[in-house]
Amino acid sequence: MYVDISEILKGKVDGKKVSIRGWVFRQRSSGNLNFLVVRDATGRVQVAVKKDKIEDGGWKDASEAYIESSVEVAGEVKKDERAPGGWELQVSEFRTVHQGEPFPISKDLSEEFLLDVRHLWLRSRKLASIFKARHHLVNYLREYLDKEGFYETPPPVITKAECEGGSTLFEMDYFGDKAYLSQSGQLYQEALIFGLGKVYAFAPSFRAEKSRTIRHLAEYWHLEPEMAWYSQEENMKLQEDMVEFAIQKFAKEHVEVLEELERDPKILQKVKAPFIRMDYEDAVDKVNELGGKMEQGDDFGTQDEALLTKELEKPLFIHNFPSDIKAFYMRDDPEKPGTVLAADMLAPEGHGEMIGGSERVWELPELEKKMKAFGLSPKQMAWYVDLRKYGSVPHSGFGMGIERFVKWTLGLHHIRDTIPFPRTITRAYP
Repeated sequence: MYVDISEILKGKVDGKKVSIRGWVFRQRSSGNLNFLVVRDATGRVQVAVKKDKIEDGGWKDASEAYIESSVEVAGEVKKDERAPGGWELQVSEFRTVHQGEPFPISKDLSEEFLLDVRHLWLRSRKLASIFKARHHLVNYLREYLDKEGFYETPPPVITKAECEGGSTLFEMDYFGDKAYLSQSGQLYQEALIFGLGKVYAFAPSFRAEKSRTIRHLAEYWHLEPEMAWYSQEENMKLQEDMVEFAIQKFAKEHVEVLEELERDPKILQKVKAPFIRMDYEDAVDKVNELGGKMEQGDDFGTQDEALLTKELEKPLFIHNFPSDIKAFYMRDDPEKPGTVLAADMLAPEGHGEMIGGSERVWELPELEKKMKAFGLSPKQMAWYVDLRKYGSVPHSGFGMGIERFVKWTLGLHHIRDTIPFPRTITRAYP
C-alpha cells in the first residue's frame, strides 16, 4: 500500500512493508549500499538500498537517480535514530518514474537566479513550508469570519473605479474603453452590506507602485470585510480578535511548520488582544523620539513603521490620521476635526502595516464634499453615490494584505517569499 511519508515519521507503520512515491532529496553511495532521502508533500525519509536485496534494475535506478528524480519505493519500515526523522525504509523495490536532468539548483545561488527558476525553487523545504502555513492561516481567517456571520462575496477584478488613488492604477484596454485592474474590492463590498449585513472578499489586488521594498508587491491577495452598522471602534475590535484567533490557532496546531521555518511558537503565543493603540500625532512624535524624521501631516514610510514596531510583541493601531492623507471614503471624526475615523494595524518586530480600516462616509452631503476635495467626479462613480441615496447606514470595513500577514507571522525577511510567483516592479516572470 502507498502511504504518505508522514505516516512513517509518526510511527504508524513500524515493521510494515509499505510503498511511497516522491522525489529524491539527497543521495549518497557507499559500495554496495545506496542511501537516499526521498520527500513528498508530507515529509522526508531515508531509504536504504542494498545491492543484494534488490533486483538489478532497481539497484541501477537507485544508483543513477538525480536530485529531484521522481521515484516509487517499497520496503520495510524500521526505527533508526541515525536517520533523518528517526525512521528508515529498508528497500525491496526501487523504480525511477522519471530520472530527468541534473537539477540546476544548489547551495549559495543568487536571489535573482532563484527567482528566474522560481517554478523549480518552489520545491524547496522553506517555500513548501511557507505555503503550507499560508494555507492554514487563510483558512483560520475565513473560519473566524464565518463564525461571526460573514458571507464571502466576489468583487470584480476589472473596474472603472479608483479606490486608493489614480497614480497606482494599472490601466487596460477594455474593448476599446479604458478600464483598470482593481486596487481593492472595498467599494463593491459596500454595495453588498445592504442585502447581507456582513461580507468579505478574498481576491487579488493590483498596485502600480514603483516601490522596491521588502514589503511591496504589484499583485497581492486582499482580505476585505465590510460591515453594516459597525462603528470604527467595533471595526478595530473585530480586526484584533480575528488576528488573535488566526495566530493562536496556527501556533497551537502547526508547531512543526514553525519549527521547519525556525520561528519560535512562543513569539506568536504572546499575540493577544487588546492590541496597542496610538493616536497619529503621538505616533509621529514617537518616530522622531526614536531617531526618525517626520513632520505632522506626513504619512509613515517603511522605516518609520519599523521604528515604531521593532521592539513590540503584538500589533499596534495608529488611528485618527489627517483627512488629507487618507482616502476619500473615510469618514471625518466629528470629535477631532481634520482627522478621519481610520486606523492602520502595524505588525510587530518591524514588519509594518498589514491592515488598513475605517468607518466609511455614509451620508450623501459628506461624500459629495469629499469627492470634490479629492478631484473625483460623482458622475463617474454614480453607482457608488447611489448607495448613499437609498437607505444608507453607518458602516465600516478594512483590508488585510495576506502576504504581509504571512510575512510577519513566519518572521520572513522579504514579502516575495509569501506568494508562489511574486510580481514586483522588476519581475513578471515566470
